[in-house]
Amino acid sequence: MAQFQERKVATLPSRSCPSVPGTGRLQRRMCLDDFTFDSFELLYSGAVEKIKSHKSNLNLKEELRKLREETNVDSLRQELDRERSKRIDLEQKMNEVLKTRLEDSPPQPPRKQQSPSNNGTDKQQKEVWSSRLQKWVYERFGVYIEDFRFQPEESTVEAEEPLSAKRLTENMRRLKRGARPVTNFLRNLSALSNWHSVYTSAIAFIIYMNAAWHGWAIPMLLFLAILRLSLNYLIARGWRIQWSIVPEVSEPTEPPKEDLTVSEKFQLVLDVAQKAQNLFGKMSDVLEKIKNLFMWVQPESTRKLYICLWVAFITSCVLPYKLMGFMMGLYAGIKFFIIDFLFKSCPKLRDKYDTPFIVWNSLPTDPQLKERTNATVSRRLSGIEKIQPVVSRSSLATVPCGLSREEDTGSARSTKKGAFHEIFSLLESERPLAVCENGWRCCLINRDRKMPTDYIRNGVLYVTENYLCFESSSSRSSSSKKNKVIKLVDITDIQKYKVLSVLPGSGMGISIATPSTQKPLVFGAMIHRDEAFEAIFTQYMKIMTTTKPPATAEL
Repeated sequence: MAQFQERKVATLPSRSCPSVPGTGRLQRRMCLDDFTFDSFELLYSGAVEKIKSHKSNLNLKEELRKLREETNVDSLRQELDRERSKRIDLEQKMNEVLKTRLEDSPPQPPRKQQSPSNNGTDKQQKEVWSSRLQKWVYERFGVYIEDFRFQPEESTVEAEEPLSAKRLTENMRRLKRGARPVTNFLRNLSALSNWHSVYTSAIAFIIYMNAAWHGWAIPMLLFLAILRLSLNYLIARGWRIQWSIVPEVSEPTEPPKEDLTVSEKFQLVLDVAQKAQNLFGKMSDVLEKIKNLFMWVQPESTRKLYICLWVAFITSCVLPYKLMGFMMGLYAGIKFFIIDFLFKSCPKLRDKYDTPFIVWNSLPTDPQLKERTNATVSRRLSGIEKIQPVVSRSSLATVPCGLSREEDTGSARSTKKGAFHEIFSLLESERPLAVCENGWRCCLINRDRKMPTDYIRNGVLYVTENYLCFESSSSRSSSSKKNKVIKLVDITDIQKYKVLSVLPGSGMGISIATPSTQKPLVFGAMIHRDEAFEAIFTQYMKIMTTTKPPATAEL
């Protein structure tokens, strides 16, 4: 402290005591007072600075303590020590493994030690090449590798288009155009097998048999496919080439109708539904026959297939494949060009000796099996009734005496709403023919009317000896305003009706023209249209050929 004071005193500037008039004792006292005041000032400032430095030291210690607590140096040291111990253990184990391998492996000649600089560069090069290889593989195959990861399937619901007559007609035309190449190809194959052109079939038979004899059947078929594609390319470029055994018939294309009436739309939908029904029926028959063939429903047919499969299996195990291919090629050519031609020319020969054809036709479908089971059950029941012919008196009492079988069946010919002649206001002798005893379900389209409720009626169509009767399903038993009765004599024209010519077939309707209607009446949506047309036309011709038509009742 004294040193500090002396240093401070030494640094202070010398203050000269002013010359004051008076004694020298008073002058010294004044100078001493000034010195004591300066020294006190210095001591005070030094003490303040020391207190500030001590306070800053305390703050630094507090911050250091907090930093130690935050970093937790001790725990880090412990973890570091543990990792070091693990590394040491792993190094010891690796050394032990290497020692055991060196002991087991035979001694190898000493290798030249490479300089550490070369080892370092080789490692760097290897790392660079490995990183490049990984990057290239990821860029090429990374997308495909990610596809193997499990991803939940997204259920997407496709928006269905609403039903439209224009769209339906366009789709039918597209289907017809798309199926034309396939149908032409099948037609050419059938013509080649049927020897439609003798020279063409003879040349094809000789070329095929020669190729099959030398083992070139498959190359020949591939060459024909290449040739067909080449011709298609030339045709697409504008060349006019026709390579067909059967000449193609160009069908007239009609412009599509922009606006269809309700009746035409309805008939269009019915025609498409009929074609779809027939197509689905044929596909179902094929699938059911294949199923029944393999399920031993008809053991005789399945036994033949079973024996053929065993023969083919033993032959494939014994004979070489080259010989088998030669035999199959020769058999296919003989079957296609000769055997099929003989069977198609002689149907009786085919029904007797064509085994695949006989087996396929004998296979039953599920509805046929159901009919067989029902027939067997009915036969058994009829046999039981013959054994026990017992008739109760109550059943005999219900049958009136003197009623013949013909009258009994005639009384049953009545509609659901009453007697037939009462519904249509006809004579009692007018009854439906045997062909249409229950009538034909159809839809009457009167194109003279404008309201949909007037020109479209659902009901049943009957034909009698002199009349064509339509019973509307919406008419009541007491009112026959919606029913339609047409005299067969008044009919001026009767034809099969079809809405659009683009649809295959002849439609599902019958048009009948009379003098009382401007446009012909159409009975559409008839499933048994051909049967109804034949019955109506036959009765109409029978009436027209008679010289004097029978008397009819006035309506």
